[in-house]
Amino acid sequence: MTAKEEIETFAALRAGDSTAREKLIRHNLRLVAHITKKYYAQPCDQEDLISIGTIGLMKAVDTFDSTRKARFSTYASRCIENELRMHFRRLRRGGTMVSLQETLEAGKEDTALTFSDVLQDSFCMEENCERQEEAARLRQLIEGLPARERKLILLRYGMAGQPPLTQLETAQLLQISRSYVSRLETHALEQLRKAWHS
Repeated sequence: MTAKEEIETFAALRAGDSTAREKLIRHNLRLVAHITKKYYAQPCDQEDLISIGTIGLMKAVDTFDSTRKARFSTYASRCIENELRMHFRRLRRGGTMVSLQETLEAGKEDTALTFSDVLQDSFCMEENCERQEEAARLRQLIEGLPARERKLILLRYGMAGQPPLTQLETAQLLQISRSYVSRLETHALEQLRKAWHS
């Protein structure tokens, strides 16, 4: 679908055309498949994750503000990712999986990185990190961190059975400044990166 067709279809949707919603969903199903591909380790996971990703796509169609300059695919990608992350958080509360896709707000420029961005290289690819063995290794490395840094990482990335917290929420909980949380987090992630590759 071209940018012009996309604008016209959203205009039709706002005007009450029920077929426009179906058209937008149908034309973006490949995007769902593309995004979910990096989340499943086993072929049997694919169908379930595509279903979950499609829910995110539907939410994106229903909430997208087509008057803004951003392309729908950019917005939809975020909604699909969020739906998948919520699914993995629910699984993680049951102790079955660790997702490495949570946004990391550390750094002088508050660059949006994820945990897997820090750990990933040609040896440790993102999809392998999601597997159980890699997740267990990561948890073991986290256990080796100093107590405060370990607690900070568990809170920030939702690995203690709760949803991930922002740096500000973590700072309030640990009763330290946000900038100190950022420094501790950066140091902890660097330690984990070095230990991962040693």
